[in-house]
Amino acid sequence: MAETFTFQAEIQQLLDILVHSLYTEREIFLREVISNASDALNRVQFELLTNRDIRDADAELAIEIKADETAGTLTISDTGIGMTHDDLVNNLGVIARSGAKAFIQAMKERNAPAAQDVIGQFGVGFYSIFMVADKVRVVSRSHQNDAPVFAWESTGGATFTIEPAEREARGTDIILYMKEDAKEFLSNWKLKDIVRRHSDYIAFPIYIGDEEEATNKQQALWRQDPKEITDEQYDSFYKNLTLDWEPPLHRIHMRADVPLQFYAVLFVPGNPEMSVLSPRREAGLKLYARKVLIQEYSKDLLPEYLQFVQGVVDSEDLPLNVNRESVQANKVMANLKKTLTGKVLSEFKRLAQKDKDAYLKIFNAFGRFIKQGIAISPVDRTEIEPLLYFASTRSANPDELFSLDEYVERLASNQDEIYYIMGEDFHSAARSPHLDAFRQRGIEVLYFTDAVDSFMLMGLNDYKGKRLRNVDEADIDLSAVGEAQADTPQPERLPEDTFGALRQRFAEVLGEQVREVRESKSLTGSPARLVSDENSTTRNMFRINRLLDREYELPVKILELNPRHPLMHNLSARLANEGDSALINAVVEQVFETALLQDGIHPDPASMAARLTLLMQAATGSNPGDLPFGQ
Repeated sequence: MAETFTFQAEIQQLLDILVHSLYTEREIFLREVISNASDALNRVQFELLTNRDIRDADAELAIEIKADETAGTLTISDTGIGMTHDDLVNNLGVIARSGAKAFIQAMKERNAPAAQDVIGQFGVGFYSIFMVADKVRVVSRSHQNDAPVFAWESTGGATFTIEPAEREARGTDIILYMKEDAKEFLSNWKLKDIVRRHSDYIAFPIYIGDEEEATNKQQALWRQDPKEITDEQYDSFYKNLTLDWEPPLHRIHMRADVPLQFYAVLFVPGNPEMSVLSPRREAGLKLYARKVLIQEYSKDLLPEYLQFVQGVVDSEDLPLNVNRESVQANKVMANLKKTLTGKVLSEFKRLAQKDKDAYLKIFNAFGRFIKQGIAISPVDRTEIEPLLYFASTRSANPDELFSLDEYVERLASNQDEIYYIMGEDFHSAARSPHLDAFRQRGIEVLYFTDAVDSFMLMGLNDYKGKRLRNVDEADIDLSAVGEAQADTPQPERLPEDTFGALRQRFAEVLGEQVREVRESKSLTGSPARLVSDENSTTRNMFRINRLLDREYELPVKILELNPRHPLMHNLSARLANEGDSALINAVVEQVFETALLQDGIHPDPASMAARLTLLMQAATGSNPGDLPFGQ
């Protein structure tokens, strides 16, 4: 006797959308049913690796599609794992609520797009059959020897039934009673066309009608000779793998026999942001052992900093664990990871040398990951360093990037260090007072303006024997480096005693906010700058902690003043005439906080607004004594 069940509310909404929305390609239903059949075949193949005591252990693993134009039915059969009574209830009558809701929301937001854009991405692919069928009957026999046969049936309404049925062999029949406007899918020619376009690389033979030859190629693309694969086939494979409709930025197809045998097709995605509709919810490569899927997301094949790479790896030499759900962590896996990592890095290096523009598209999208590799994978540092690119003072275009090699080739005379500046962005860093002395002597400086650059510097202390130096370091001596250019005319230096009084006032007002106040030997166009006498790791820890959203304290630095700058002259004169003026103290605070801002380390820039307003009032005519400075 048949049992009647009620669909979850989410499934009822889902079925309503699938049945009543307009789609440009309803044929997508067949890809979804075939994919489910392939999954069932994979599962039973997996089971057979260690267990031969199942029903029909020697049956061919295959998919069969038969159309009956007279009856108006389309039957998709497989010899896969099969389903029990409970499997039918749980697999076809229940769906993860979050998956159904996400699907429904995506449909609403995208105004009923083409079906292939969304179906199959939330575990709802099976229900796409109701786009073409008035009624569906699923008959299944489990691989378990003593499990009885049951049939699941639904018309796409609020309920479904399950009843005892008959089927001799292990596997599942999905019988679609086609709608009048879907009879085109009962043509063998049409079915073959759909299979070849959407399911050509399914690893199991797909037989259509009474033909004895499989319609699909079956051979996994990654096991084919790269010379025989077209760009269109690669792109199609990538789309089927990721449902990313942008073409990949780059691909790597590799095959090896020694020291171990494996096949791999790897892709660099076209976009660093994973689509909300992507079926691949985690990082990691698909790992196969002898064409059997072992892990959907293997994170052991590439280092963490290359986890943005997508693709498939298939090895003949992977020893399976007893549970058949993972591989043993041994030398084989370690060698495979080393080989894949080396190939990816060498391919990036080759691309950077042969087609810099193509490589920079990869670096602009995934440079943050690559930079992290310097810090988290010291063993790969030598291979990663040539892949780093940065903007520099050589160009006013923030999009023009240069490698460390290019920088080294352009070193100024007597320059034996690499200089960089930290900043929040290109334009603010370009205006930094730290660059005064370097520009004056024609010395190139790299811009480190990415949030991850501070982390990268934990592993990048030098390059080709040349130490990396932050331009804010207090002990940099450029007197013998480059060629000094003509100075821009500036006021005379403040007399020693006058500057001493001004320096003292700064020290008194700022107190413990600075380590010291002293005269600058390098500033030309700026009144002040903050320099550090700590090592780079300690100095950048606050940036790293800020990046990781941890608590941090601002570094206490040395404030250097330019005794030739007009502002220092003006302040000195006011100090001589109005020694206790609150306006002087306000300017001192503003000079200090402006230096913080220029270094990109001001914790609260908005806090300067009130003081700036008062300073503007004083500059435009208000009596400083009438303004609430210092309150």
